[in-house]
Amino acid sequence: MKFQIATIATAVLFVLAAALSGEHRGPALAGAAIAGLTAVVSILAMGRATRSSLGTKGALAVMAVLFLVRLVLVGVGTVLVGRAGAVPFVIAFFVPYFAFTAFEGAFLHSLRRLGTTA
Repeated sequence: MKFQIATIATAVLFVLAAALSGEHRGPALAGAAIAGLTAVVSILAMGRATRSSLGTKGALAVMAVLFLVRLVLVGVGTVLVGRAGAVPFVIAFFVPYFAFTAFEGAFLHSLRRLGTTA
């Protein structure tokens, strides 16, 4: 549960930081929102998968599927914000994304200590 709470809190903080980004607020908010929402969905789905019969393999599958979803969303978002907002969008997406990937990796690592294996 601590990884889910940390992910949600971090997502909110990144979205608030993007809201304060001045003239590039729109693209930055879009990037931070996409990163935050997909991270929250991912960490919650990973927790649910580990409680199912799939265990750690299910959590890994969730992580892989959400990676592909993020890949598509960042491409679509970059096109939609256009040339003027692409850099703020990409920065506001990838900075939180790397933080969220660390949370997801730490969550998977914590499953190892519980005795579940992939």
